[in-house]
Amino acid sequence: MAASELYTKYARVWIPDVEEVWKSAELTKDYRHGDGVLQLQLEDGKELEYKLDPKTNNLPHLRNPDILVGENDLTALSYLHEPAVLHNLKVRFMDSKLIYTYCGIVLVAINPYETLPIYGTDIINAYSGQNMGDMDPHIFAVAEEAYKQMARDERNQSIIVSGESGAGKTVSAKYAMRYFATVSGSASEANVEEKVLASNPIMESIGNAKTTRNDNSSRFGKYIEIGFDKKYHIIGANMRTYLLEKSRVVFQADEERNYHIFYQLCASGHLPEFKALKLGKADDFHYTKQGRNPVIDGIDDAKEMSTTRNAFTLLGVNESYQLGLFQILASILHLGNVEVKDRDSDSSIIPPNNGHLSVFCELMGVTYQDMSHWLCHKKLKTATETYIKPIPKLQAINARDALAKHIYAKLFNWIVDHVNKALHSSVKQHSFIGVLDIYGFETFEINSFEQFCINYANEKLQQQFNMHVFKLEQEEYMREQIPWTLIDFYDNQPCINLIEAKMGILDLLDEECKMPKGSDDSWAQKLYNTHLKTCALFEKPRMSNKAFIIQHFADKVEYQCDGFLEKNKDTVNEEQIHVLKASKFDLLVELFQDEEKARSPTGAVPATGGRTRLSVKPDKNKGGQASKEHKKTVGLQFRNSLQLLMETLNATTPHYVRCIKPNDYKYGFTFDPKRAVQQLRACGVLETIRISAAGFPSRWTYQEFFSRYRVLMKQKDVLTDRKMTCKNVLEKLVQDQDKYQFGKTKIFFRAGQVAYLEKLRADKLRAACIRIQKTIRCWLARKKYLRMKHAATTIQRYVRGYQARCLAKFLRRTRAAIVIQKYQRMYVQRTCYKRKQAAALVMQCILRAYMARQLYKALLREHKTIIIQKMVRGWLARQWYKRTLKAIVYLQCCIRRMRAKRELKKLKIEARSVEHFKKLNIGMENKIMQLQRRIDDQNKDNRALSERLNSLENSHAAESERLRVELTRLRGAEEDAKNNANKVTSLLEELERLRKDLQNTQKEKKAIEDWAKTYQEEMEKVLLEQNHLLKNEKNDLNRLIQEQGQQWTEKMQRALKEETQQLEYDLNEERSRYQNLLTEHLRLEEKYDDLKEEITFANVPKPGHRRTDSTHSSNESEYTYNSEFAESEEGTRGGEVRAILDMSLFLKLQKRVSELEQEKQSLQNELDRREEQFQRARARDDEEHKKARSAELEYESLKRQELESENKKLKHDLNEMRQSLRGSAEAGSAAPGSPAYTVLLDQLNASNEELEVRKEEVLILRSQLVSQREAMQHKVRNKTSHSYIKYIPDLNEDGELWLVYEGLKETNRLLESQLQAQRRSHENEVEVLRGELQSVKEENNRQQQLLAQNLQLPPEARIEASLQHEITRLTNENLDLMEQLEKQDKTVRKLKKQLKVFAKKINDLEGGQMDVSPGQTTDEPVHPVNIPRREKDFQGISIPFNYLFNLNLNLIPGLPAYVLFMCLRHADYINDDQKVRSLLTSIINSIKKILKKRGDDFETVSFWLSNTCRFLHCLKQYSGDEQFMKHNTSKQNDHCLSNFDLAEYRQVLSDLAIQIYQQLIKCMENILQPMIVSGMLEHETIQGVSGVKPTGLRKRTSSIADEGTYTLDSIIRQLNSFHSIMCQHGTDPELIKQVVKQQFYIIGAVTLNNLLLRKDMCSWSKGMQIRYNVSQLEEWLRDKNLMTCGAKETLEPLIQAAQLLQVKKKTDEDAEAICSMCNSLSTAQIVKVLNLYTPVNAFEERVSVLFIRTIQTRLRDRKESPQLLMDTKVIYPVTFPFNPSSLALETIQIPSSLNVGFLTRV
Repeated sequence: MAASELYTKYARVWIPDVEEVWKSAELTKDYRHGDGVLQLQLEDGKELEYKLDPKTNNLPHLRNPDILVGENDLTALSYLHEPAVLHNLKVRFMDSKLIYTYCGIVLVAINPYETLPIYGTDIINAYSGQNMGDMDPHIFAVAEEAYKQMARDERNQSIIVSGESGAGKTVSAKYAMRYFATVSGSASEANVEEKVLASNPIMESIGNAKTTRNDNSSRFGKYIEIGFDKKYHIIGANMRTYLLEKSRVVFQADEERNYHIFYQLCASGHLPEFKALKLGKADDFHYTKQGRNPVIDGIDDAKEMSTTRNAFTLLGVNESYQLGLFQILASILHLGNVEVKDRDSDSSIIPPNNGHLSVFCELMGVTYQDMSHWLCHKKLKTATETYIKPIPKLQAINARDALAKHIYAKLFNWIVDHVNKALHSSVKQHSFIGVLDIYGFETFEINSFEQFCINYANEKLQQQFNMHVFKLEQEEYMREQIPWTLIDFYDNQPCINLIEAKMGILDLLDEECKMPKGSDDSWAQKLYNTHLKTCALFEKPRMSNKAFIIQHFADKVEYQCDGFLEKNKDTVNEEQIHVLKASKFDLLVELFQDEEKARSPTGAVPATGGRTRLSVKPDKNKGGQASKEHKKTVGLQFRNSLQLLMETLNATTPHYVRCIKPNDYKYGFTFDPKRAVQQLRACGVLETIRISAAGFPSRWTYQEFFSRYRVLMKQKDVLTDRKMTCKNVLEKLVQDQDKYQFGKTKIFFRAGQVAYLEKLRADKLRAACIRIQKTIRCWLARKKYLRMKHAATTIQRYVRGYQARCLAKFLRRTRAAIVIQKYQRMYVQRTCYKRKQAAALVMQCILRAYMARQLYKALLREHKTIIIQKMVRGWLARQWYKRTLKAIVYLQCCIRRMRAKRELKKLKIEARSVEHFKKLNIGMENKIMQLQRRIDDQNKDNRALSERLNSLENSHAAESERLRVELTRLRGAEEDAKNNANKVTSLLEELERLRKDLQNTQKEKKAIEDWAKTYQEEMEKVLLEQNHLLKNEKNDLNRLIQEQGQQWTEKMQRALKEETQQLEYDLNEERSRYQNLLTEHLRLEEKYDDLKEEITFANVPKPGHRRTDSTHSSNESEYTYNSEFAESEEGTRGGEVRAILDMSLFLKLQKRVSELEQEKQSLQNELDRREEQFQRARARDDEEHKKARSAELEYESLKRQELESENKKLKHDLNEMRQSLRGSAEAGSAAPGSPAYTVLLDQLNASNEELEVRKEEVLILRSQLVSQREAMQHKVRNKTSHSYIKYIPDLNEDGELWLVYEGLKETNRLLESQLQAQRRSHENEVEVLRGELQSVKEENNRQQQLLAQNLQLPPEARIEASLQHEITRLTNENLDLMEQLEKQDKTVRKLKKQLKVFAKKINDLEGGQMDVSPGQTTDEPVHPVNIPRREKDFQGISIPFNYLFNLNLNLIPGLPAYVLFMCLRHADYINDDQKVRSLLTSIINSIKKILKKRGDDFETVSFWLSNTCRFLHCLKQYSGDEQFMKHNTSKQNDHCLSNFDLAEYRQVLSDLAIQIYQQLIKCMENILQPMIVSGMLEHETIQGVSGVKPTGLRKRTSSIADEGTYTLDSIIRQLNSFHSIMCQHGTDPELIKQVVKQQFYIIGAVTLNNLLLRKDMCSWSKGMQIRYNVSQLEEWLRDKNLMTCGAKETLEPLIQAAQLLQVKKKTDEDAEAICSMCNSLSTAQIVKVLNLYTPVNAFEERVSVLFIRTIQTRLRDRKESPQLLMDTKVIYPVTFPFNPSSLALETIQIPSSLNVGFLTRV
């Protein structure tokens, strides 16, 4: 097509850019032929004029459509060129965080510099068995493709991993090897895959180092061949190494390190075993401190040293050899510290007693003198003489470094050889997969010999790669029968010839090395003379004569000639080598010996034979040539090894991995376009693109093309033949016939044609969208216009009506206003007149009153004044009198005091004189006494006179009083006489006053009556209100009690539910663990059977030997033994078994047994701990319920107290009212109307009596409540009753409280009944769970010690330990059994003879019954089970059960189980315990044999699962236990077993049923697995919803339903088939539900895992398809009535993933909605889906990086597993609920068509 059709306005192109390499731009003007300038606009809006080259006139590269950006395969891009590849890689790496991308047959891997969770075992399992194009690009996909092609084509494979240092080559190779080790496993028990992986840390430690570009850079190339046997299990490996960088041992640049092993050794120098090495820190040694950065962030060298030593041990290198290796490495470090000093200009010397040299010689076992001498001297040989010449200091230092490099190289080769010997296998190798980890193309500022060799190797690999790509393209065209046209591609054979041909660079270099005086300069001149004019690829720099330039396939590289000869010679002083060979250190001597004489590190001679190789190996050096090996040039050795490598690769099918380093700073997910383009050019990715673009890179099947571009076709163009339809359409759409070709199954397009078709499709869709939008917008506009028109007319109608109503209203209001104004004015005038009149009258009244008051006040004031004057004058006179009297009294007092003082003075004088007189005249005392008696007599006379005087005074006072009374009486009579005159007036006034009082009393009486009536009404209202409030409070109380009861009930239910769920979870965990143990045991048992068969066939190849499968029950240790061996056979076998026993194995197993015992005890302790937790949880729930009930009762008591206080208050108010009424009644008792008071008092008294009665009733109620509460507490707690309420106050007399307490009583009864019911149900559930826990506990106690321990071991170690333990234990048991059998053999032969004699009699007695033969009964004896006997009568059927298992009993569900049980009843009836044991054992073993033979047949497994469960139910139903006899009829109860208790055998059958169930799940999974991805993801159930995107060389599975493709209908039909088979076999409904749940889990998990690993499936349309498919599965569940089985919940993660694909993903609200919606998906899964989301059409939008970060931020606090994929191997634990049968055993009829007429009913 013309350029004008593509370079139109808005077309996007790529233009070169200095910084970003390529920059996107958009045309703002159409391009016309002949234009020299393009008008462009950059993405930042800047306008640009892009000038075209006038010579070539090449237009810029076009951009691919956005729909193609981010594709998994670069060849799927329509425009294949450098900017498209770079942009696609950048989008995938930066936006989608995807590091792998296909480029045709090449896997491009970009180093993320972060740890990604995409290498787990779940990812390996997801890629295992998948086609390379069906999953997203991954290193595992390449490894799986190589593994599948090796198995399918029986051709050896190679994986070539290349790239720059730091690009991730070593890690990619390591993951590829890990994939092979995980998927294939090992063919023996030697764990070869672990040894293969263990070689990685060893090679990394001795061959990897830190560089400026990589912390773990491989400084050598290696090719690892992983060998496989005929079953494609790993049997061994072999490693080849190339071009070790020896110069790193003695020199490191800044910020670089030496090899890791030196730093690991220095970090471990403190260990006791390393004390003799005299190591220090890495900074102490010259060879480890030159980089000045001895530490790598995040790396612990001491820990890495431990890993390295463990790897050596795993590979069989014993401890002594390891210490020897470390001793040599330490000596190299000490050698680097040896100082050489100048003696003179031509000689040097090492000072005597040099410490480091002494340590070196001590460690290497050489003499100090010899080594110090030959480090400073060299020997020159001529034809006749030998000279010893001293060398200068510089040469001595170079010789020292050369020796160190040589020793390290020898040590490196020795380790590689012994790693190969450890990985070598004696088993014949059938095929191999090689992993080549080799350096990529390198170019630095200074390039030397190492870069030359590396680039030479890459030239050879690039040539092989080009030829392989060319070959694949040719095969594809020939397969599709397309005319083959030669594609011109770059052939680098001239460059290879320049390097390796005769007279090439390497040839001239070797020739110059042989010259005596050869130098780098002379070699450079030879190069110039030879190639400068003859080879266009060879150039000479302009400014240098010591360098040359080679034009490689990737770029021009300038090499400096300095050092080429020296590095090519790799010379070492031979005398130094002789000194080392003379060492006393055996390992050092061994390093310099011939490889054929080297010993194994384990001390054993290496095994030979049995292994073949398809690759050509170099010849081993013959004797006598070892001393000349070091004289071979490095270039020659490298060329030979490279030639052998190419021969090996050409003999294999190669797979390519190109590692890209995104930046030089090791930043995570940072993309540098410049560095990426350099590496893409260097690694050949762009060459692959160019080869693909030169042909037909875009390839579509006819069906895919039709589905994608159906929109470009008209109806008449669509034919039944899709090929003809596509041809007709393409001829119309693309005129140039050379742009496409039609193959047999595909259409091939030139580059750019798919983009052109996409443009046509987008234009067609855009035009259709515009037309749809036009029509819809027209329809919407017309609808809007009609709505507006209707609305306008409606508004007009309502507005006009409103206006008319407003006018009428205005008129009415106007008239009304006039009338109102009239009356208003009249009213105002009248009011004004009345107000003035009233004011005048008031003023007159006030004035007259004021004048009267003023007159009255004046008269009153005058009267008061007179009174005041009178009182004042009297008061003044009294005051004057009092003052005068007081003064007189005071004067008298003063005078009397003065006189008394004088008298006192005189008396004192007299007293003093008397005392003196007494002293002088003592005889005067008698006179004084006489005088005293005289005075006493006179006093008596005075008293008598005083008494007489008093009596006279009294008589006088009485006479005076009498006279005064008489005077008073006379005065009163006078007053009475005066008052009689005014008596009539006062009586009249009194009469008038009494009349007024009577009127007032009558008024008061009436007022009191009215008040009493009003008060009575108010009190009645108050009482009614109070009663109403009490009722409301009672209702609120009842409601609150009910709510609290409901809340506590719900809380208890929630707690019970949570506890139950936790117990169920724990139970399921234990059950799952137990069933996993059974599965593991069954697998080990089968493996043991296989090994036993191999041992038997290998050791006892006798024609008469037959062996039966050993069967082991998980709990009973039921192992079978063949009883048909002859005596000689048994003895031979016993001797052979004893011969193969290994005593070391017994010692290991004894230790293992002790460990298993400890594990068993830990499990027992864990189970006891969980039971204690359950008991504590139960006690805690009871305590919480007790507290809740106590709080509830306290609340009720508090409420009653409040009601009582309210009633007391009312009672007090009533009493006050009664007293007031009584007082009023007494006051007016004589007044009329007193009966009203009496009636009111009677009513109040009646109310009071009613309240008293209610009070008594409430008291009775209180006592009943207390007793009821105590009884309830006794029932709930079963403890000593005590009251929750310590004090209950007296209740009030309000009658409404009775209703309150009645409600409380009913509520309490209801709550008590509910709590009792819940407690009973809870206790029942707890008992059931406790029983289940007890059963699980017993099951775990019965487990073998091995099974309990193996869960903690890795899978490989678990298999090995378990198998060894089983073999040893079974061997011991078989030995014991053989000893017993030897003793019993004679007895058995006698019994056989007796049985033959009595067989006929027994048959006659049993009426033709066929008893079990001795051979059958002893066919597989087991350890005896104790079977208790019972005493009942019973009958049954006798049948040879071995014949029964060969019948096809599909006619009646469960018929085999019923027949087998009836046989068991017969054995029970005849009371034969040996027969019962033999019968049950044979049943179990026969079922296992059938399942082993036909375990892949779903119908067979389902049949025996159903019958095993039915047989187990029959054993329970007829066991005689009461718990299993509830649903039995009386007749069925009579049929119970009478003599034996088979409870232990029920457990054995339960284990067998679990094994059958797991076998059923595996069989079902194998059938469903191929259907799920195709039916659920790839097939378009809704046609036309999802379009097909272009794909590349890695073709995806088509989503169009071709013939043979699975669809959703296929899955549903298969589910119907499973369901119908199980129903036909009579499987229990509960068991069917569990099977269906497991089916749906597998469907959901596999679908989601593939969705997470397939970018093309993460689109909006695919989400719709998944939702529809899930809805169909749900509809199937509804049709089968299985919605309650939990299957729908297992699909919840898939449903949420589909919703995530469909929801809007832009704003923060969308992020919040996604976080709340996707609760079943992990954060890693959500982010993965968002990263993988890819628009299928151009109208969809991608998810922005910011939105994904928002999601990650919101989900940061989630606590969940970091695992990305769901575990598809999970099997839910199965249970077998008891399901009794209503079928009567006596009614069972066996169809005659089965030809089992020998069955006899007894």
